Amino acid sequence: MLELNPAHVAEQRRVQGRRRIKTDVIDLEAITELVLAGHGSPVTDRDVVIGEISAWAVHRSRRVATRTATKNQLLGQLDRAFPGLTLALPDVLATKIGRLVAAEFADPTRLAGLGVNRLIRFAATRDLQLRRPVAERLVAAARDALPTRDAVIARRILAADLALLADLDDQIQSAETALGSLLPRSPYATLTSVPGWAVVRVSNYAAALGDPKRWPGPRQIYRASGLSPMQYESAHKRRDGGISREGSVALRRALIDLGIGLWLNEPAAKTYAHGLKDRGKHSGVVACALAHRANRIAYALVRDHATYEAARWA
Repeated sequence: MLELNPAHVAEQRRVQGRRRIKTDVIDLEAITELVLAGHGSPVTDRDVVIGEISAWAVHRSRRVATRTATKNQLLGQLDRAFPGLTLALPDVLATKIGRLVAAEFADPTRLAGLGVNRLIRFAATRDLQLRRPVAERLVAAARDALPTRDAVIARRILAADLALLADLDDQIQSAETALGSLLPRSPYATLTSVPGWAVVRVSNYAAALGDPKRWPGPRQIYRASGLSPMQYESAHKRRDGGISREGSVALRRALIDLGIGLWLNEPAAKTYAHGLKDRGKHSGVVACALAHRANRIAYALVRDHATYEAARWA
């Protein structure tokens, strides 16, 4: 059994003059031509653990996307139930105090009647430390909040959204726990030795890359991610564009995320990024350059089954 690159099959259809026609029969003809020309790589048995990591990583990504959409919905309902809360506490859902206020005091009249001192004591009973200036801002916002016509139904929907958000948090935590137990048994185990590369980042990379034995080198991986710059030359004139954006979206995001992890945590990568910034490169170019660096490091560590050595990559 052979495995073919879908982009190669699409290009073969274009060569046959059928770029905009895609049927099973035409795809089969294109695949046949590629196989007869010697293209395709043999399909090998991959480790079961890689498939499990891919499944859990994709599951977590879907739940994170759903949680983000739920938070946006929840903030809309919160503005209807408690107008002005986001002015007193800008990042409501990212803090434990904000979650507490959204769950227990969606009705601002309850919070206004509670007062500053009792609000601080109420938070203490939930093992939360609430600073007095924050408590004063919250109580003042509750007293200034104007009643709205849709406040009652907004609070009902808000309660349902908070229950869904808690369930999503539990599912995401379960997925991260499963990834943490699977990753040490995979070929990607040593990648967590790199500063800034924890279980989630490495798992997303492993899920996007699949079996590392499929890839002959880091250049092929970088090309498959679609981060290689486009080049066009005709009659000795070159018109180079930006990033091609072709290839695997999941792999591209994983490499950029690994690059950002290096940028924020690894000293040599920080120096490299600052050098690019000083040369006038904008953030997108710096992120792609760090993704290229992360790609080479990740491939070498997986290939050699080695841990990260800062002196080697300085």
